[in-house]
Amino acid sequence: MAAPTTAARRYAEAALEIARRDGTLDAWLVELRLAVELVGADAAATVVDNPAIAWEHRRAIITGVLGSRVGAPTRNLVLLLARRGRLAILPRVADEFAGIVDREHGVVIANVTSARSLEPAELAAVAARVQATAGGRVEVTAAVDPELIGGLTVRIGDRLIDASVRGGLARLRASLVAGAH
Repeated sequence: MAAPTTAARRYAEAALEIARRDGTLDAWLVELRLAVELVGADAAATVVDNPAIAWEHRRAIITGVLGSRVGAPTRNLVLLLARRGRLAILPRVADEFAGIVDREHGVVIANVTSARSLEPAELAAVAARVQATAGGRVEVTAAVDPELIGGLTVRIGDRLIDASVRGGLARLRASLVAGAH
């Protein structure tokens, strides 16, 4: 079986094709996030992914929960995932879809983790630096991890820039160990 990320990406790409064809990218973005809130939460996904419950009953639950809040294409995707026992990957599908749309629009997502909360001006400075390096518009998400000791890390896609004290100490330790042989 394919890894959940791979499966989520395939579903997201299929949804993207439909959204492009219908000119409904923005609606899909909103509706996928709403569907995640309504039926993609772990508790709901566990119930509607349960094969011990008759499909028609599970389908009625999903349709009732989504109601008219999402369009037919989004509802059909949710139903397809549930029918295949894959509703648990709906949040990942929504994330993959949003990521693909962001990349197509030249948006760079930077996840900044610092040892302490950053002031808005500090976060803006990090965003400006990332934008200068990566090009495109930058959206920054911030998190705090006191174990970094000081400094910060910036993750852009698969790339990690580690300017933390913890990272520096780890590199120093590795260097000392390598030099000891």
